[in-house]
Amino acid sequence: MSQQRQRPTLPSPSTGTLGAVVAVVALVLGFLILRDVKNSGGTTAPVGTQPAATTPDGGTVAPTTTMAFSINGFKLQVANASGLAGSAGKMTTDLQGQGYWAQPALNVPPGTAKRAKTAVYYLAGCEAAAENVKGVLGGNVEVAVMPQPIPVETGTIGEACILILLGTDLANKPLGGVVGSGSGQAATTTSTTVAG
Repeated sequence: MSQQRQRPTLPSPSTGTLGAVVAVVALVLGFLILRDVKNSGGTTAPVGTQPAATTPDGGTVAPTTTMAFSINGFKLQVANASGLAGSAGKMTTDLQGQGYWAQPALNVPPGTAKRAKTAVYYLAGCEAAAENVKGVLGGNVEVAVMPQPIPVETGTIGEACILILLGTDLANKPLGGVVGSGSGQAATTTSTTVAG
């Protein structure tokens, strides 16, 4: 007769336990991400909250919270396409004075034609940042996905996700969308619908 040894079995986690573990992990990760944003100069404090509402089908809409949009959460690059010497450097300094993280100014490649209208180009994930920069520039600029190859003398914008290709329309002019001093924030609003 052969005796078979039975392996001890471990109890399988219940769905509730597994859900609790996932929630705790998500909470810890969220805390770490928010802490990193706060430590990098960004802000995560709610600006305002509106109460929850009920939808016609009996669901609820979670409270709407307006969160501060940090202009320190991304880097930008200004490149001179205007042909006016020093204009990209001036805009870079002006943006830095408003709290933006602007890298040293660049030029477009030699032989590139002058550009009449300024453009704001963005990499994936920086769409909101591009719209914010458009507003600071006065709103009358083209906003589009980053062209390839990147139209700067170095062919790269380093750690930036926004490229301002400065045209003659804004060269050596003050930032059109700035009112008062830079606060480093602009408001965005989010809400969540919860089925009831």
